[in-house]
Amino acid sequence: MNSPHWKQIIDSFCHSKGYSRLEPRAALFDMDGTLYDSMPGHARAWMDMCRGEGIEATPDDFFMAEGRTGADTIEMLMQRSFGRSATAADVERLYAIKSANFRAQPPVGVMPGAQSAVGHCLQRGLATVLVTGSGQTSLIDRLAADYPGAFAMKVSSRDVRHGKPRPEPYLRAMQLAQVQPWQAIVVENAPLGVRSGAAAGVFTVGVVTGPMPAQVLADAGATVVFGSMPEFSEALPEMLSAMLDS
Repeated sequence: MNSPHWKQIIDSFCHSKGYSRLEPRAALFDMDGTLYDSMPGHARAWMDMCRGEGIEATPDDFFMAEGRTGADTIEMLMQRSFGRSATAADVERLYAIKSANFRAQPPVGVMPGAQSAVGHCLQRGLATVLVTGSGQTSLIDRLAADYPGAFAMKVSSRDVRHGKPRPEPYLRAMQLAQVQPWQAIVVENAPLGVRSGAAAGVFTVGVVTGPMPAQVLADAGATVVFGSMPEFSEALPEMLSAMLDS
């Protein structure tokens, strides 16, 4: 995208939100499917749990539900399969099975292009905050090694009452970074996460990294959509410069 295009996108976003300008000071990154190529493994782990428990599901269910907390996902499954709410015991037991299934798989890789994108943010002096619907530690514990110096601030499912697609996760992230919505960008790969970032009033970047087509992210409220993380990383310096010039 060239600069005039960025100016149009930024001006349109500011007008829609009533912001006078954008002053990027923080980048708020989703984890699964954004920083790590982990969603296929999560979908397999959920499906294995469902088959063992007689719960009806398809892999697409979990790509569409990406970003929800484990408790919210289990509630959805229980309501659909059994017509009842999940108990606290259900959530604890079923999520433990799913988590064990995920840990038993080969380690997932860093999403191509993600380290470069995070690096651009750090070079520009932006605070970087992790915002994930996951409560599992298997990937969160890898962040320091895979993204050194980047994610001292984290918001996970344990830190919010109302997860994605509601705005609380990103509102909490902005509190940690001490920024306002016009001073942040959100980077997401899933429609529920995009909805969360957009509802928090933040310039929300959608990145296609899995089976969800670009239009799904646009329909969810993404300000701009990229076809891959390397494409986003390549455009990021120009995007940030255009925001600072807005």
